[in-house]
Amino acid sequence: MRSQQRVGNAGAVGWKCDLRSLYACSAGLLGELSSMSFPVSRSEEWRRHWPVAFAGFLGIALPTVAMTSSGIFITSLDEEFSWPRAEVAAGLTIASLISIPFSPMVGALIDRYGVRRIGLPGLAATTLAMAAFSLADGSLSQWMLLWFVYGVAALFVQPTLWAAAISNTFHAGRSTALSVAFSGMSMVLIAVPPLTEWLINNLGWRSAYAWLAVIFGLPSLVIAYFCLFDDRDRRTLSMKGSSAAPALTESALDGLTIAEAIRSVPLYRIAAASLITLLFGAAFLVHQFPILTEAGVSRQNAALLASLAGVASVTGKLMTGWLMERYDGGLIGSITNSMMAVGIFLLWEPFRSPLTIVIAMLVIGYSNGAKLQICAFLTSVYAGVRNYGKIFGVMVSMMAGAGGLGPLLGGIIYDQTGGY
Repeated sequence: MRSQQRVGNAGAVGWKCDLRSLYACSAGLLGELSSMSFPVSRSEEWRRHWPVAFAGFLGIALPTVAMTSSGIFITSLDEEFSWPRAEVAAGLTIASLISIPFSPMVGALIDRYGVRRIGLPGLAATTLAMAAFSLADGSLSQWMLLWFVYGVAALFVQPTLWAAAISNTFHAGRSTALSVAFSGMSMVLIAVPPLTEWLINNLGWRSAYAWLAVIFGLPSLVIAYFCLFDDRDRRTLSMKGSSAAPALTESALDGLTIAEAIRSVPLYRIAAASLITLLFGAAFLVHQFPILTEAGVSRQNAALLASLAGVASVTGKLMTGWLMERYDGGLIGSITNSMMAVGIFLLWEPFRSPLTIVIAMLVIGYSNGAKLQICAFLTSVYAGVRNYGKIFGVMVSMMAGAGGLGPLLGGIIYDQTGGY
């Protein structure tokens, strides 16, 4: 179900522009439209629209930082405040569970107003909310409140936003574009564990939160300002000054109505598979650092192994994206998701050794890296882009429930049994 690409005479816009005209130039490069519609090749799509994938790469990384780094902060928070690990993880659970009722609403806003009007304020708010974690004073109620505020802010930069931007822009190369944008999550898995460990050791955990917000928040906001446009934004830009141009209506877009989506069996299957894989994936992602250290791995080596899993995650995203464009997307997705079970099996004590730990982190990283991208791509294939924000928003709600319960479940298991 691949809708055709609307393109204009982008070649008429020059690539050379000074800093003062950068915004206008980027908008023109991304968005000149004509009334004609015809398919274009993957390479042509990338030549025209690569800035959207780049903005998605940086933007989707920002809300991933808090989850990825939370496990590394556990020891520091425990030493200063003597908090149980389940209660530390409960803050992340609160932020994740906020997505359950509100993700479809945010998706509806994206469908109505476009990604730009939602994404720019969301990036700014998420950056400030992440920096606010440095204000924790030992009160668990305040800690939960900080995570609640962060969760509300992160709603507006959740994967729905970036998947909608990609799906409304790319057609022939949509799966690969999603894999590139979602690789921002994997970049975080590579960079954040050792960076967070270094910041905590040298500046303290409070400064670490603030610097993480600056390092990942400001670049994503600046690049999104210049590069984040979808079809609605580009159509709006092309209509300025032209009263004769028709409005972009929902019916002009290809895809299912809400009633048709409710009756779609493939969408229910996609949701169920994503729910299960993310439950285990989120639990492991948050608790991987203490899991490794309690298995005898040093903190430094645990951070390096987490980064190694991030490298495998990038490979998983890009390889899965390439394969799903060329072969049966459902089959590729099911095989990739199933690989996580193999990795977890290798971490069990009877089979655990230095070699199997490395192999397990590679396998889990590869599988974990592709799970959200698989859901986003298959949803666009079976639902189209007409109501993509609403439909994928529901998917994100379900996955948020699993993502919130996974870390909490891992913390409860540890508190009750003394191990993972």
